[in-house]
Amino acid sequence: MCRPSVVPVTAYLVPTLAGLLTGAGLIIAIGPQNVFVLRQGVARRHTGQIVAVCALSDVVLIVAGVAGLGALVAAHPEVVTFAKAAGGLYVGALGVMAARRCVRSDEAIAAATDESRAESTGRWVAVGTALALTWLNPHVYLDTVITMGAIANGHGNGKWAFAFGACIASVLWFTALGGGARRLSGFFASPRAWKMLDAVVAVIMLGMAIALFASI
Repeated sequence: MCRPSVVPVTAYLVPTLAGLLTGAGLIIAIGPQNVFVLRQGVARRHTGQIVAVCALSDVVLIVAGVAGLGALVAAHPEVVTFAKAAGGLYVGALGVMAARRCVRSDEAIAAATDESRAESTGRWVAVGTALALTWLNPHVYLDTVITMGAIANGHGNGKWAFAFGACIASVLWFTALGGGARRLSGFFASPRAWKMLDAVVAVIMLGMAIALFASI
């Protein structure tokens, strides 16, 4: 009598953990999307909706990469080159903007913060900004669609377990980032704290831009 084959739990557990760790490594970095979530969380404006948009967008991109879109794009080197160049320009510009913000006077930062808090940013404006920072950033496609898709397909039949782990990493990260930022509102009442954040953002963004251009 033939027994049905049983797939060991480890056959799915290992790629799931690999996806979780890989997703965390690629997603947990200070980029334009994460900075926006952090800023909105500190300001306590539409944090839940923005977290949901960012996490869901990552899930869609990861699934697309695992389904084969990443391999299709990678088969056309000119597309990858364009994405790297566009991504380098994009994050480089954001790095320069962050560098300019961190050299402002304390009075200018305090005034800008008070003005931002006084403005009533609409829910759909905030959601639209989150969508733009996600879907119009070429670097996101390099990370999620191409890189994540290639690694996932290297796990063979466990590629969807890998995708599941990566999606969980994204959901956990944005939830923690949005919730944690709300608790930091007191710390960011100081202009010096914003300067420190913008300085870190500038260094990381410019470093990412240099790395992207160097890889072309």
